[in-house]
Amino acid sequence: MKVAVVGGGAAGFFAAIAVRTHHPEATVNLLEKSSKTLSKVKISGGGRCNVTHDCRAVRDLIQHYPRGAKFLKTAFQQFNVNDTIAWFEAQGVKLKTEADGRMFPTTDRSETIMHALTHAAESSGVQLRLKAPVDVIDIHEEGLSLNIGNEQRAYDRVIIASGGSPKRSGLEWLAAMGQPIVDPVPSLFTFNLPNNPICALQGVSVPHAVVWLEGEKWRSEGPLLITHWGLSGPAVLKASAIAARTLAERNYEHKVHVNWVDGLNDAELREQFTEHQHSQKKLSNAGLPALPSRLWNYLLERAEVNPDAPWNSIGKKAVNRIVDVLTNDVYAMKGKTTFKEEFVTAGGVALAGVDPKTMRSKHVPHVYFAGEVLDMDGFTGGFNFQAAWTTAWVAGRLA
Repeated sequence: MKVAVVGGGAAGFFAAIAVRTHHPEATVNLLEKSSKTLSKVKISGGGRCNVTHDCRAVRDLIQHYPRGAKFLKTAFQQFNVNDTIAWFEAQGVKLKTEADGRMFPTTDRSETIMHALTHAAESSGVQLRLKAPVDVIDIHEEGLSLNIGNEQRAYDRVIIASGGSPKRSGLEWLAAMGQPIVDPVPSLFTFNLPNNPICALQGVSVPHAVVWLEGEKWRSEGPLLITHWGLSGPAVLKASAIAARTLAERNYEHKVHVNWVDGLNDAELREQFTEHQHSQKKLSNAGLPALPSRLWNYLLERAEVNPDAPWNSIGKKAVNRIVDVLTNDVYAMKGKTTFKEEFVTAGGVALAGVDPKTMRSKHVPHVYFAGEVLDMDGFTGGFNFQAAWTTAWVAGRLA
Protein backbone atom coordinates (compact mmCIF):
# COMPACT_ATOMS: atom_id res chain seq x y z
CA MET A 1 0.00 0.00 0.00
CA LYS A 2 1.30 3.44 -0.98
CA VAL A 3 0.19 6.37 1.18
CA ALA A 4 0.84 10.07 0.62
CA VAL A 5 0.54 12.53 3.49
CA VAL A 6 0.25 16.12 2.29
CA GLY A 7 1.69 18.68 4.70
CA GLY A 8 4.80 18.60 6.88
CA GLY A 9 3.30 20.14 9.99
CA ALA A 10 2.23 18.59 13.29
CA ALA A 11 -0.76 16.72 11.84
CA GLY A 12 1.15 15.57 8.77
CA PHE A 13 4.05 14.10 10.75
CA PHE A 14 1.74 12.45 13.25
CA ALA A 15 -0.46 10.96 10.53
CA ALA A 16 2.56 9.60 8.66
CA ILE A 17 3.92 8.05 11.86
CA ALA A 18 0.50 6.54 12.62
CA VAL A 19 0.32 4.92 9.18
CA ARG A 20 3.72 3.27 9.62
CA THR A 21 2.86 2.26 13.20
CA HIS A 22 -0.37 0.49 12.23
CA HIS A 23 0.52 -0.51 8.66
CA PRO A 24 4.25 -1.33 8.68
CA GLU A 25 3.99 -2.77 5.18
CA ALA A 26 2.89 0.60 3.76
CA THR A 27 5.16 2.97 1.87
CA VAL A 28 4.57 6.47 3.25
CA ASN A 29 5.59 9.67 1.49
CA LEU A 30 5.33 12.83 3.59
CA LEU A 31 5.09 15.75 1.15
CA GLU A 32 5.94 19.30 2.26
CA LYS A 33 5.65 22.16 -0.23
CA SER A 34 8.32 24.34 1.42
CA SER A 35 11.92 23.69 2.40
CA LYS A 36 11.10 23.46 6.13
CA THR A 37 8.86 21.30 8.28
CA LEU A 38 7.07 21.83 11.60
CA SER A 39 7.28 25.63 11.36
CA LYS A 40 4.24 26.19 13.55
CA VAL A 41 5.47 23.72 16.17
CA LYS A 42 8.70 25.68 16.39
CA ILE A 43 7.08 29.03 17.24
CA SER A 44 4.14 27.71 19.28
CA GLY A 45 3.89 28.79 22.89
CA GLY A 46 6.63 31.38 22.55
CA GLY A 47 9.07 28.74 21.30
CA ARG A 48 8.15 26.24 24.03
CA CYS A 49 5.40 24.35 22.13
CA ASN A 50 2.10 24.07 23.98
CA VAL A 51 1.65 20.37 23.16
CA THR A 52 -1.78 19.85 24.72
CA HIS A 53 -3.94 20.82 27.70
CA ASP A 54 -4.47 18.97 30.97
CA CYS A 55 -8.17 18.48 30.32
CA ARG A 56 -8.59 14.70 30.38
CA ALA A 57 -12.37 14.07 30.34
CA VAL A 58 -13.72 14.15 26.79
CA ARG A 59 -16.96 15.85 27.89
CA ASP A 60 -14.89 18.72 29.31
CA LEU A 61 -12.35 18.78 26.50
CA ILE A 62 -14.90 19.36 23.75
CA GLN A 63 -16.14 22.51 25.52
CA HIS A 64 -12.96 24.22 24.32
CA TYR A 65 -13.84 23.96 20.62
CA PRO A 66 -16.26 26.61 19.30
CA ARG A 67 -16.37 24.66 16.04
CA GLY A 68 -16.02 20.90 15.72
CA ALA A 69 -16.92 19.80 19.26
CA LYS A 70 -19.37 17.08 18.20
CA PHE A 71 -17.04 15.87 15.44
CA LEU A 72 -14.06 15.71 17.80
CA LYS A 73 -16.01 13.93 20.53
CA THR A 74 -16.05 10.82 18.35
CA ALA A 75 -12.35 11.15 17.53
CA PHE A 76 -11.29 11.84 21.14
CA GLN A 77 -12.81 8.50 22.14
CA GLN A 78 -10.11 6.89 19.98
CA PHE A 79 -7.13 9.12 20.83
CA ASN A 80 -7.21 11.66 23.66
CA VAL A 81 -5.00 13.79 25.90
CA ASN A 82 -3.77 10.76 27.86
CA ASP A 83 -2.75 9.08 24.60
CA THR A 84 -0.85 12.19 23.52
CA ILE A 85 1.05 12.34 26.80
CA ALA A 86 1.82 8.61 26.63
CA TRP A 87 3.05 8.83 23.03
CA PHE A 88 5.48 11.66 23.75
CA GLU A 89 6.71 9.96 26.92
CA ALA A 90 7.40 6.83 24.84
CA GLN A 91 9.64 9.05 22.70
CA GLY A 92 11.49 10.17 25.83
CA VAL A 93 9.67 13.50 26.10
CA LYS A 94 8.23 14.34 29.50
CA LEU A 95 5.53 16.99 29.70
CA LYS A 96 4.77 19.39 32.54
CA THR A 97 1.50 21.10 33.42
CA GLU A 98 1.36 24.81 34.20
CA ALA A 99 -1.14 26.48 36.53
CA ASP A 100 -3.58 27.26 33.72
CA GLY A 101 -3.56 23.67 32.43
CA ARG A 102 -1.27 24.20 29.43
CA MET A 103 1.25 21.40 28.91
CA PHE A 104 4.81 21.88 27.65
CA PRO A 105 7.93 19.73 27.37
CA THR A 106 9.96 19.95 30.57
CA THR A 107 12.83 21.35 28.49
CA ASP A 108 10.68 24.40 27.61
CA ARG A 109 11.98 24.03 24.05
CA SER A 110 9.85 23.38 20.98
CA GLU A 111 12.88 21.71 19.40
CA THR A 112 12.28 18.82 21.82
CA ILE A 113 8.90 18.16 20.21
CA MET A 114 10.26 18.69 16.70
CA HIS A 115 13.04 16.18 17.33
CA ALA A 116 10.60 13.61 18.73
CA LEU A 117 8.41 13.86 15.64
CA THR A 118 11.23 13.84 13.09
CA HIS A 119 13.04 10.99 14.85
CA ALA A 120 9.86 8.90 15.09
CA ALA A 121 9.12 9.52 11.41
CA GLU A 122 12.63 8.61 10.31
CA SER A 123 12.92 5.53 12.51
CA SER A 124 9.53 4.23 11.38
CA GLY A 125 10.46 4.55 7.72
CA VAL A 126 8.49 7.62 6.65
CA GLN A 127 9.97 9.10 3.47
CA LEU A 128 10.04 12.90 3.67
CA ARG A 129 10.08 15.02 0.52
CA LEU A 130 10.63 18.79 0.72
CA LYS A 131 9.68 21.33 -1.96
CA ALA A 132 6.97 18.92 -3.06
CA PRO A 133 3.79 20.98 -3.59
CA VAL A 134 0.56 19.09 -4.29
CA ASP A 135 -2.11 21.03 -6.15
CA VAL A 136 -4.16 18.39 -7.96
CA ILE A 137 -5.52 14.98 -6.97
CA ASP A 138 -6.78 12.86 -9.87
CA ILE A 139 -9.24 10.12 -9.02
CA HIS A 140 -9.46 7.00 -11.17
CA GLU A 141 -10.51 3.37 -10.85
CA GLU A 142 -7.07 2.14 -9.80
CA GLY A 143 -6.68 4.74 -7.05
CA LEU A 144 -5.34 8.28 -6.84
CA SER A 145 -2.70 10.29 -8.65
CA LEU A 146 -1.07 13.38 -7.21
CA ASN A 147 0.50 16.21 -9.15
CA ILE A 148 3.68 16.85 -7.15
CA GLY A 149 5.45 19.76 -8.73
CA ASN A 150 6.12 18.64 -12.30
CA GLU A 151 5.55 14.93 -11.75
CA GLN A 152 2.57 12.68 -11.22
CA ARG A 153 2.63 9.77 -8.77
CA ALA A 154 0.05 7.11 -7.94
CA TYR A 155 -1.09 6.28 -4.40
CA ASP A 156 -3.63 4.00 -2.75
CA ARG A 157 -4.46 6.45 0.05
CA VAL A 158 -3.95 10.18 0.58
CA ILE A 159 -4.10 11.96 3.94
CA ILE A 160 -4.43 15.72 3.57
CA ALA A 161 -2.93 17.63 6.50
CA SER A 162 -2.07 20.84 4.69
CA GLY A 163 -3.11 23.15 7.55
CA GLY A 164 -5.42 26.12 7.72
CA SER A 165 -5.63 28.63 4.90
CA PRO A 166 -6.37 32.34 5.40
CA LYS A 167 -8.23 32.49 2.08
CA ARG A 168 -10.56 30.20 0.17
CA SER A 169 -8.15 30.25 -2.76
CA GLY A 170 -5.80 28.05 -0.73
CA LEU A 171 -8.54 25.41 -0.49
CA GLU A 172 -9.85 25.51 -4.07
CA TRP A 173 -7.83 22.44 -5.07
CA LEU A 174 -9.85 20.47 -2.51
CA ALA A 175 -13.14 21.95 -3.69
CA ALA A 176 -12.18 21.04 -7.26
CA MET A 177 -12.15 17.33 -6.39
CA GLY A 178 -15.65 17.56 -4.89
CA GLN A 179 -14.95 18.24 -1.22
CA PRO A 180 -17.31 20.84 0.35
CA ILE A 181 -15.44 23.82 1.82
CA VAL A 182 -16.41 26.36 4.49
CA ASP A 183 -14.89 29.76 3.71
CA PRO A 184 -12.06 30.47 6.18
CA VAL A 185 -11.99 33.44 8.55
CA PRO A 186 -9.41 34.26 11.26
CA SER A 187 -9.80 33.02 14.83
CA LEU A 188 -7.79 33.81 17.99
CA PHE A 189 -7.04 37.52 17.69
CA THR A 190 -7.02 40.58 19.94
CA PHE A 191 -9.43 43.52 19.79
CA ASN A 192 -8.23 46.90 18.52
CA LEU A 193 -9.57 50.02 20.25
CA PRO A 194 -7.92 52.80 18.22
CA ASN A 195 -7.29 56.08 20.06
CA ASN A 196 -9.10 54.83 23.17
CA PRO A 197 -7.85 56.31 26.48
CA ILE A 198 -7.75 52.84 28.08
CA CYS A 199 -4.71 52.01 25.94
CA ALA A 200 -2.69 54.33 28.18
CA LEU A 201 -2.98 51.52 30.76
CA GLN A 202 -1.01 49.09 28.57
CA GLY A 203 0.41 46.22 30.59
CA VAL A 204 -2.35 46.33 33.22
CA SER A 205 -4.23 43.05 33.62
CA VAL A 206 -7.07 41.58 35.67
CA PRO A 207 -7.11 37.90 36.71
CA HIS A 208 -10.76 37.31 35.86
CA ALA A 209 -12.94 39.35 33.55
CA VAL A 210 -16.01 38.52 31.49
CA VAL A 211 -16.18 39.61 27.84
CA TRP A 212 -19.05 39.50 25.34
CA LEU A 213 -20.31 41.23 22.21
CA GLU A 214 -23.39 43.42 22.24
CA GLY A 215 -26.53 41.42 21.50
CA GLU A 216 -24.90 38.04 22.17
CA LYS A 217 -25.88 35.61 24.95
CA TRP A 218 -22.52 33.83 25.28
CA ARG A 219 -19.89 34.96 27.78
CA SER A 220 -16.11 34.50 27.69
CA GLU A 221 -14.27 34.41 31.01
CA GLY A 222 -10.62 34.56 32.03
CA PRO A 223 -7.66 36.90 32.45
CA LEU A 224 -7.74 40.15 30.46
CA LEU A 225 -4.76 42.27 29.41
CA ILE A 226 -4.81 45.89 28.27
CA THR A 227 -2.34 46.58 25.44
CA HIS A 228 -1.19 49.69 23.61
CA TRP A 229 -3.66 48.85 20.83
CA GLY A 230 -6.65 47.49 22.78
CA LEU A 231 -7.72 44.37 24.67
CA SER A 232 -6.01 40.97 24.80
CA GLY A 233 -5.60 37.99 27.14
CA PRO A 234 -7.42 34.63 27.30
CA ALA A 235 -10.89 36.14 27.83
CA VAL A 236 -10.56 38.19 24.63
CA LEU A 237 -8.95 35.41 22.58
CA LYS A 238 -11.74 33.04 23.57
CA ALA A 239 -14.32 35.67 22.62
CA SER A 240 -12.62 36.14 19.24
CA ALA A 241 -12.87 32.41 18.56
CA ILE A 242 -16.52 32.17 19.57
CA ALA A 243 -17.43 35.20 17.45
CA ALA A 244 -15.01 34.59 14.56
CA ARG A 245 -17.70 34.56 11.88
CA THR A 246 -19.83 37.32 13.40
CA LEU A 247 -16.84 39.66 13.61
CA ALA A 248 -15.69 38.82 10.08
CA GLU A 249 -19.16 39.67 8.77
CA ARG A 250 -19.04 42.99 10.65
CA ASN A 251 -15.54 43.78 9.34
CA TYR A 252 -14.24 43.60 12.92
CA GLU A 253 -16.32 46.54 14.09
CA HIS A 254 -18.52 45.79 17.09
CA LYS A 255 -19.38 46.92 20.60
CA VAL A 256 -17.47 44.90 23.20
CA HIS A 257 -18.78 44.59 26.76
CA VAL A 258 -16.51 43.93 29.75
CA ASN A 259 -17.32 42.94 33.32
CA TRP A 260 -14.10 43.80 35.16
CA VAL A 261 -15.02 42.23 38.50
CA ASP A 262 -15.01 38.45 38.20
CA GLY A 263 -18.52 38.35 36.79
CA LEU A 264 -20.10 39.91 39.89
CA ASN A 265 -23.57 41.32 39.27
CA ASP A 266 -24.97 44.66 40.45
CA ALA A 267 -26.33 43.35 43.76
CA GLU A 268 -23.11 41.51 44.69
CA LEU A 269 -21.01 44.56 43.92
CA ARG A 270 -23.26 46.91 45.90
CA GLU A 271 -22.94 44.58 48.88
CA GLN A 272 -19.15 44.89 48.68
CA PHE A 273 -19.46 48.67 48.59
CA THR A 274 -21.60 48.86 51.77
CA GLU A 275 -18.51 48.50 53.95
CA HIS A 276 -17.20 51.76 52.48
CA GLN A 277 -20.39 53.85 52.61
CA HIS A 278 -19.46 55.62 55.86
CA SER A 279 -15.72 55.68 55.19
CA GLN A 280 -13.74 58.89 54.87
CA LYS A 281 -11.14 57.15 52.74
CA LYS A 282 -10.64 58.43 49.23
CA LEU A 283 -12.14 56.20 46.56
CA SER A 284 -8.70 55.97 44.94
CA ASN A 285 -7.32 54.35 48.11
CA ALA A 286 -10.20 51.96 48.75
CA GLY A 287 -10.89 50.03 45.59
CA LEU A 288 -11.51 46.37 44.87
CA PRO A 289 -8.76 43.81 45.57
CA ALA A 290 -8.96 42.25 42.09
CA LEU A 291 -8.51 45.58 40.29
CA PRO A 292 -5.10 47.24 39.89
CA SER A 293 -5.22 50.79 41.26
CA ARG A 294 -4.51 52.39 37.86
CA LEU A 295 -7.46 50.59 36.32
CA TRP A 296 -9.70 51.35 39.32
CA ASN A 297 -8.95 55.08 39.04
CA TYR A 298 -9.48 55.01 35.28
CA LEU A 299 -12.86 53.32 35.70
CA LEU A 300 -13.89 55.85 38.37
CA GLU A 301 -13.15 58.67 35.95
CA ARG A 302 -15.04 56.78 33.27
CA ALA A 303 -18.01 56.72 35.67
CA GLU A 304 -17.58 60.50 36.10
CA VAL A 305 -16.64 60.14 39.76
CA ASN A 306 -13.70 62.00 41.31
CA PRO A 307 -11.13 59.43 42.56
CA ASP A 308 -10.07 61.88 45.31
CA ALA A 309 -13.58 62.10 46.76
CA PRO A 310 -14.18 60.26 50.08
CA TRP A 311 -16.57 57.33 49.96
CA ASN A 312 -19.04 58.93 52.37
CA SER A 313 -19.42 61.96 50.09
CA ILE A 314 -20.73 60.27 46.97
CA GLY A 315 -24.41 59.70 46.43
CA LYS A 316 -26.49 56.83 45.12
CA LYS A 317 -26.31 58.02 41.51
CA ALA A 318 -22.50 58.00 41.59
CA VAL A 319 -22.51 54.48 43.06
CA ASN A 320 -24.86 53.39 40.28
CA ARG A 321 -22.48 54.75 37.64
CA ILE A 322 -19.51 52.96 39.24
CA VAL A 323 -21.41 49.68 39.39
CA ASP A 324 -22.50 50.03 35.78
CA VAL A 325 -18.95 50.66 34.52
CA LEU A 326 -17.51 47.78 36.54
CA THR A 327 -20.11 45.24 35.43
CA ASN A 328 -20.98 46.41 31.93
CA ASP A 329 -18.24 48.59 30.45
CA VAL A 330 -18.57 49.13 26.69
CA TYR A 331 -15.87 49.75 24.06
CA ALA A 332 -15.98 50.23 20.29
CA MET A 333 -13.86 47.57 18.62
CA LYS A 334 -12.43 48.58 15.27
CA GLY A 335 -10.02 46.07 13.80
CA LYS A 336 -8.05 43.09 15.08
CA THR A 337 -4.46 42.02 15.65
CA THR A 338 -3.09 38.50 15.31
CA PHE A 339 -2.11 37.15 18.72
CA LYS A 340 1.66 36.54 18.83
CA GLU A 341 2.43 33.40 16.84
CA GLU A 342 -1.14 32.14 16.77
CA PHE A 343 -2.50 31.61 13.28
CA VAL A 344 -5.76 29.74 13.51
CA THR A 345 -8.63 29.78 11.07
CA ALA A 346 -12.29 28.97 11.42
CA GLY A 347 -13.27 27.24 8.21
CA GLY A 348 -11.76 24.65 5.90
CA VAL A 349 -13.01 21.24 4.85
CA ALA A 350 -16.67 20.99 5.91
CA LEU A 351 -17.03 18.45 8.73
CA ALA A 352 -20.30 17.15 7.27
CA GLY A 353 -18.22 15.77 4.41
CA VAL A 354 -15.86 13.75 6.64
CA ASP A 355 -16.50 10.61 8.70
CA PRO A 356 -15.48 11.46 12.31
CA LYS A 357 -14.80 7.79 13.07
CA THR A 358 -12.16 7.46 10.34
CA MET A 359 -11.39 10.98 9.00
CA ARG A 360 -12.26 9.58 5.57
CA SER A 361 -13.88 11.82 2.97
CA LYS A 362 -17.52 11.06 2.25
CA HIS A 363 -17.13 12.50 -1.24
CA VAL A 364 -13.74 11.35 -2.54
CA PRO A 365 -12.68 7.69 -2.19
CA HIS A 366 -9.42 6.88 -0.39
CA VAL A 367 -8.89 10.48 0.82
CA TYR A 368 -8.56 11.35 4.53
CA PHE A 369 -8.13 14.63 6.42
CA ALA A 370 -6.29 15.69 9.59
CA GLY A 371 -5.51 18.88 11.49
CA GLU A 372 -6.43 22.47 10.81
CA VAL A 373 -7.41 21.89 7.18
CA LEU A 374 -10.68 20.73 8.75
CA ASP A 375 -13.36 23.23 9.79
CA MET A 376 -12.60 22.91 13.49
CA ASP A 377 -10.71 25.15 15.86
CA GLY A 378 -10.13 25.47 19.58
CA PHE A 379 -9.34 28.12 22.13
CA THR A 380 -5.74 29.01 22.88
CA GLY A 381 -3.99 26.70 25.36
CA GLY A 382 -2.96 23.56 23.46
CA PHE A 383 -6.40 22.59 22.17
CA ASN A 384 -5.60 23.04 18.49
CA PHE A 385 -2.53 20.83 18.77
CA GLN A 386 -4.59 18.18 20.57
CA ALA A 387 -7.12 18.21 17.73
CA ALA A 388 -4.23 17.81 15.29
CA TRP A 389 -2.70 14.82 17.15
CA THR A 390 -6.10 13.14 17.47
CA THR A 391 -7.37 13.54 13.91
CA ALA A 392 -3.96 12.62 12.49
CA TRP A 393 -3.71 9.44 14.55
CA VAL A 394 -7.23 8.34 13.62
CA ALA A 395 -6.61 9.06 9.93
CA GLY A 396 -3.26 7.26 9.94
CA ARG A 397 -4.53 4.24 11.83
CA LEU A 398 -7.59 3.72 9.65
CA ALA A 399 -6.22 4.74 6.23
